Amino acid sequence: MTVDITGRSASEIAADLRERIERGQLRPGDALAPVRALAADLGVNRNTVVAAYRLLAQAGLVVARGRGGTRVAGLAPVAQEGYAAGTVLRDVGTGNPDPTLIPDPAAALARSGRPVLYGEPVVDPGLEAWAREWMAEGLPDGAPRITVTSGASDAIERLLAQALQRDDAVALEDPCFLSALHTVRQGGYRAVPVAVDAEGMTVEGLRAALADGVRAVICTPRAHNPTGASLTEERAAQLRAVLADHPYVLVIEDDHFSLLSRAPLRSVIGDAQQRWARIRSVSKFLGPDMCLAVVASDDETADRLALRLTPGTTWVSHILQRLTLALVTDPEVRQGIDRAAAHYAARNDAFAAALEARGLPVSVGDGLNLWMPLPVPAARVREDLMRRGWLVRDGDHFFLSPDTAGDYLRLTVHQLDDHEATALADDLATAVAALRPTPRGGRIEG
Repeated sequence: MTVDITGRSASEIAADLRERIERGQLRPGDALAPVRALAADLGVNRNTVVAAYRLLAQAGLVVARGRGGTRVAGLAPVAQEGYAAGTVLRDVGTGNPDPTLIPDPAAALARSGRPVLYGEPVVDPGLEAWAREWMAEGLPDGAPRITVTSGASDAIERLLAQALQRDDAVALEDPCFLSALHTVRQGGYRAVPVAVDAEGMTVEGLRAALADGVRAVICTPRAHNPTGASLTEERAAQLRAVLADHPYVLVIEDDHFSLLSRAPLRSVIGDAQQRWARIRSVSKFLGPDMCLAVVASDDETADRLALRLTPGTTWVSHILQRLTLALVTDPEVRQGIDRAAAHYAARNDAFAAALEARGLPVSVGDGLNLWMPLPVPAARVREDLMRRGWLVRDGDHFFLSPDTAGDYLRLTVHQLDDHEATALADDLATAVAALRPTPRGGRIEG
C-alpha cells in the first residue's frame, strides 16, 4: 500500500503513516512498503523514506527486521527495570538496589508530624530548605526553585509535558535508561539518539541532535544507566558550550545515583541555559517504593510544574516528604548510605576483575550495574546462560533503534556472594568460548 501515502519530506511521510497506524488502517505486524517502492511512488529520494521509517522506529511505532522489511510494531510489553516475573532462574539483570542496604523507615515514620490539608504548600518547607542546598551544586546563579514529584520518571513526564507537544523531538542517550525511553515514547515524542562513550554523552551526538531540532535534552551526568559512564570535566564543559547556543532548549539532568555515586557531579547546565531542571530520585538509596524525586529548576519551569501539582490531588504526600527528610538528615542513615555505595563499587570491581582473569575485559563505571561488551552475539550468550540457571539482560532493550544496538549484557551482580560470583563468571566465560569463531571461521557450539 503506497499510492495513498502523501508527503515529500521525511517528517510528512512519517506523520501520514503514523496517522494510519493510530486509526487502525495499519495494524500490528503489517508490512510497510519497501523503501524503493515507496520512494518511486512518491517521487522522492530513497533516503527520505529511510529517514521517515527511522522516525517511526524511534517513536516505537514500527520495527525494522532486515530482509523481513519494516513492520508495524505490536503492543508487546516495553522492557522495564526490576525482577522478571515467573522465573526460577537466578536473576542478575534486575537493576535493583540491595534490599538489605535500604534503611528501615519505621522510627522516622513515627515522627512524620501533623496532618496536611487541602490548600497547603505542595512542598514540605523542611524538605524544601534541605533540598535547595543539596541541589544547588553547579547550577546557574541564584537559589534553584524546588519541586517534589513521584519519582524521576514522573518528573521527566511532567517536565516534557509542560514544555513540548506531541511529535516534538527529545535527545536521549543511546543506549538509554529504560524508564526514560519508555516515558518519551509513551508521551508521543520523537526520540533522537545521542551516542554515549566512556566520558558520557558525546559532543558530536548532541550537536547533531540539536541540528535535528530537539526541544529537550535528557542527560545523565554520572552513573549512566546502563553503561556506568560519568561525564569528565572536559566533556561537561564541551557539552555546556554546545548547549549555550540553544538557551531555550529544555535541559534535564537526571542525577539518579547522587548520594551513592563515587564520581563527582559535572553538570551540563550552564549559565546561558534558560530552561533547565535537575532531578534526584531517592529510590536507589532509600528504596524504589519511596517514589519521590526532588527537582531543582529555573523559575519558569518551576511555575509550569506547579500548575501540574495541584494541592491535595496530584501532590506528593507530605508524610512521604517528611519521612525522606528525616532519613537523609539522620547521621546513621547517611553512614549506611555510604556503606552501600562502597559495597556496590567493591562488588562490581571484584566481578570485573574475575571477568578480566577469564579473558573478558569490562570497564567498570559507576552505578548498580556492569555493562559487559561481548565478542559474540549477546542473545546466544543469554540463551546459554539460561540453560545454566542464570537470567541476564542483554543490551538490545537499551538502544533506541536496532541500527545502534551492539552485543552487550547489563549485569546486576552486587547481591552475589563470592561463590555465586565465581560460578557466574565461569559460566559467562564458558558461554562466550563456545561461540567464538574457530580458526577455520566456524563456531564451536556449546
